[in-house]
Amino acid sequence: MFYILIMHQVNLNSIDLNLLPPLDALLRLRHVTHAAAEVGLSQPAMSRALGRLRAALDDPLLVKGQSGFVLTPRALALAPLVAAALAQTKAVFQPIEFDPTKAVRSIRMAATDTYAVLLGPPIIARLSQEAPSITLQMIPVSRLLPQQLEDGSADFAVALATTPLRAGARSMPLAGDRLAVVLSRRHPMAQRDWTMTDYGRYKHATVSIFGDGQSEMDSLLADAGITRTIGFRSPHFTAALAVVAASNMVTTISEAFARSLSAHFDLVIKPAPFAAAELPIVLVWSQVRDHDPLHIWFRRIVSETCAVVFGSVR
Repeated sequence: MFYILIMHQVNLNSIDLNLLPPLDALLRLRHVTHAAAEVGLSQPAMSRALGRLRAALDDPLLVKGQSGFVLTPRALALAPLVAAALAQTKAVFQPIEFDPTKAVRSIRMAATDTYAVLLGPPIIARLSQEAPSITLQMIPVSRLLPQQLEDGSADFAVALATTPLRAGARSMPLAGDRLAVVLSRRHPMAQRDWTMTDYGRYKHATVSIFGDGQSEMDSLLADAGITRTIGFRSPHFTAALAVVAASNMVTTISEAFARSLSAHFDLVIKPAPFAAAELPIVLVWSQVRDHDPLHIWFRRIVSETCAVVFGSVR
């Protein structure tokens, strides 16, 4: 004859989980008054809790012996289970500890090569000192970025404050940059002020991040009745500087970025001749990771880095 043991699922909705701390104290201390004091209950309240536990577990749990209460076999078996359950429950509500010196993580930050060049090296210098096992991965900016931030395939993005954000995105101001006109030191205009009219006189090296050729610059020039000729287009700002350095083309890009490479490419940097030249930079992330200790720590690292990198930008 075969016997089939049927295990009934316990319905937690029918159980008062507030009884776990009294149960743990009773099983460890084997004394109603002492257990009551430990969990902050009165002695009568603890006696009522013991009565409810006995009913729920269908076992007396504590039985009076000659020198005090004695645990029943069921209580002895429950003691380690209750202690473990309480420890795990407490862990659920404990704040997650984050130690950058021990963390092993990869941070993916979307940025153009402008900000990869400006921010990558100093951030890596900080990480090598403070978080040697955290890796920074710069990824391209794409039209999929809002989804990437949401699903976690990108942790952060460096963007302009004017960039439209999807609902649920968070942002933090980082620094103020501005557009600048950049030319080779051998350019005919190198020793003269640059004007709006000059945009129509020389070919331009432009940057199209998404490859669509669209530019707010052309809208500004069109409003002034000026059309420029594009001689080179690339998704990379560094490539635009390299082309300008080797030709009589001109480009209009981040002043901070141009200054960081001006000596290498022997460039001249001039103020952009229009009012809308400010580039307010922000860090963007998803609300999903807003409270991640790693993210909170890294946001501070980026903010402090930007204060140093862009502090001298006028």
